[in-house]
Amino acid sequence: MDSVLDLAPVVPVVVLEDAADAVPLARALVAGGLPAIEVTLRTPAALHAIAAIARDVPDAVVGAGTVLGPDHVAAAEAAGARFLVSPGCTERLLDAMHGSGLPFLPGVSTASEVLRLLEQGVTDMKFFPAEAAGGAPYLKSLWSPLPRARFCPTGGIDAARASGYLALPNVACVGGTWMLPADALRAKAWDRVTGLAREAAALAG
Repeated sequence: MDSVLDLAPVVPVVVLEDAADAVPLARALVAGGLPAIEVTLRTPAALHAIAAIARDVPDAVVGAGTVLGPDHVAAAEAAGARFLVSPGCTERLLDAMHGSGLPFLPGVSTASEVLRLLEQGVTDMKFFPAEAAGGAPYLKSLWSPLPRARFCPTGGIDAARASGYLALPNVACVGGTWMLPADALRAKAWDRVTGLAREAAALAG
């Protein structure tokens, strides 16, 4: 895999409290056409969830999100993560992500941050927090001066907003949680998740 951005138009951003839900949830998302799954390292269950998906759902491409430092990089790689996503980027974190050999999306929210990463040969980035940082109009304004940068905007994006982002020439995919409603996860309504994932996957069409 060369780039996370080319896997699917939408990357589900998953926060799991119970690792036992990881495999059925991943299977539901894959069945709906969303194979790239970002499991955020925000809960004690996250690394176990990544390992379970990597082991038991071969059609999924599971990654680690909310990667904050070299320790997270090492733990995610050991668990079987196939890509890394961070909300921001420091030199230390960038070195660790580079060193892992895994595809990664470092987080940016300003033109200066984008330029700094471009200078280091990084062209694929996460734009976060997307809506709070200026949304689709801001990303559109970056296209002309910084056309080499490609983005996965995440943060405050729902089904209604996603199409506006995906129409931009510098946006390859979006990240979001709208296909993972809390009540569906509590009820383990995996068929409902599959249906919502299918609708999200169709946004690129």
